[in-house]
Amino acid sequence: MNTITAALGTDRVRRLRAALTVLLAAAVAGYLPFYFAPFQVFQLTMVLLYAVALAGLNLLVGFGGQISLGHGAFFAAGAYTTAVMLDRYDTGHLATLPVAAAGCFLLGLGFGVPALRLRGLYLALVTLSFAVFLPPLLKRLEPVTGGSMGLTVDKLQPPMWSGLAEDQWMYFVVLAVSAVALLLARNLLRSRVGRAMLAVRDNESAAEVMGVRLSLHKTLAFAWSAMFAGVAGCLYTWVIGFVSPDSFSFVLSITLLAGLVVGGLASLYGPLLGAAFVMYVPSVSQDVSEAAPGLVFGLLIITVMFVAPTGLAGLPGRVLGAVARRLPRATAALDRTPQAESAPDAEPKSRAESGPFATRTPAYPAVVDAEPVGAPPRTEKE
Repeated sequence: MNTITAALGTDRVRRLRAALTVLLAAAVAGYLPFYFAPFQVFQLTMVLLYAVALAGLNLLVGFGGQISLGHGAFFAAGAYTTAVMLDRYDTGHLATLPVAAAGCFLLGLGFGVPALRLRGLYLALVTLSFAVFLPPLLKRLEPVTGGSMGLTVDKLQPPMWSGLAEDQWMYFVVLAVSAVALLLARNLLRSRVGRAMLAVRDNESAAEVMGVRLSLHKTLAFAWSAMFAGVAGCLYTWVIGFVSPDSFSFVLSITLLAGLVVGGLASLYGPLLGAAFVMYVPSVSQDVSEAAPGLVFGLLIITVMFVAPTGLAGLPGRVLGAVARRLPRATAALDRTPQAESAPDAEPKSRAESGPFATRTPAYPAVVDAEPVGAPPRTEKE
């Protein structure tokens, strides 16, 4: 009974701590757009929408065990779906979000078919080809996509009752959508589908023996991942107000994958950290070297991977583990200091008992009344 009570108490403390953390994060996130300048608010908005895209990529790569180098193509599909609906059909902004999500989900469902027979580098090449040929395709569909000139649409304007500027209103809208998307990803991983994805990632043969349908869950992993990318693309169109094929080259797919690896694979906080890396590091690289920003960007990725092989999300645990391993050694070293050896309670040691040539007492007991070597054996009379 006491064990059950203690477990319930621990669970309540954990829930209370999580609730306080969420409230603190919400308070900080709500205060940021009123503290920073408009351009900095725009950067924070871009971090949030990139986090949605990386959350979907994390479902596929981190938790699904598959690899994709074409995630930027799903991002572009969601962005162009939103832009075409706003430009050609004059629909509302909010109506484009579910359409972009559903369309990219179906696109990912169909594109997940090659994942049933391909894996590793072969699957990566197939997904990369999708990201490579999509921009030229968008340029050829000029009546719909605007060709190389792209499409310019109206941004989402704040209502009069809000009293917010355009950048602040856009930040709060993207923050709300991002929070719902990240919560959905978290709940998806804790559901039956998420547990099946983890089982497929760890061992496909064992998962199949346990009754997991490999074809279904591999395809669903691509579909969920594409849906999150489509939502991020829709938010991108809302924020930027302009789309063009050159904005969604295969470099975007490589950058998203690099951001996820830097942030931390199979981590719930990795997408946020990776999105910040994707947003801020290129600008920092441009400030450091205008001639070769790509070189600085690559060196920063190598440095982060050397310092934190498991990503930025795993860096605190890595540091705490290193401290925990070194603490007993430091304590033992303090016990061997001259001050500790000369303490009053310390037992005196002779020169023969210390040092590298110290003599040790044998483990076996001493022989009492031992006979000298070479002595004749004793008789019973003696």
